Amino acid sequence: MKIIISNASPEAIYEQIVNQIKGMILKGELQETDALPSIRSLAKDLQISVITTKRAYEELEKDGFIETVAGKGSFVAAQNKELLRERKLRLIEEKLIEVVAESSILGLKEEEVQNMLSVLFKEVGSE
Repeated sequence: MKIIISNASPEAIYEQIVNQIKGMILKGELQETDALPSIRSLAKDLQISVITTKRAYEELEKDGFIETVAGKGSFVAAQNKELLRERKLRLIEEKLIEVVAESSILGLKEEEVQNMLSVLFKEVGSE
């Protein structure tokens, strides 16, 4: 599992971990019942505090993304397929909001952005 921590990010380190693991789950890179690294192991790999890693895992568990089994570790929780779809749609919406905001800053019209999106759908869809 590859997590990248940026000291330049405005997000707290635990939030960066939470968001990246959620992203991996939503994208299907981490599947139901996949084991996550232990809190100590992840802290060591990322060279951060065990407390920070523990907070991230607690947040993920609170949000229903992971389950922790005493003595065995933390695992990706079983996800309701409809709920997972809604979360993925929300992720796409957030990214599209960023695109719309950037487009406005650049003075692009909606039609130009739609044309770009159409081209990208054709390119990515043919892969």
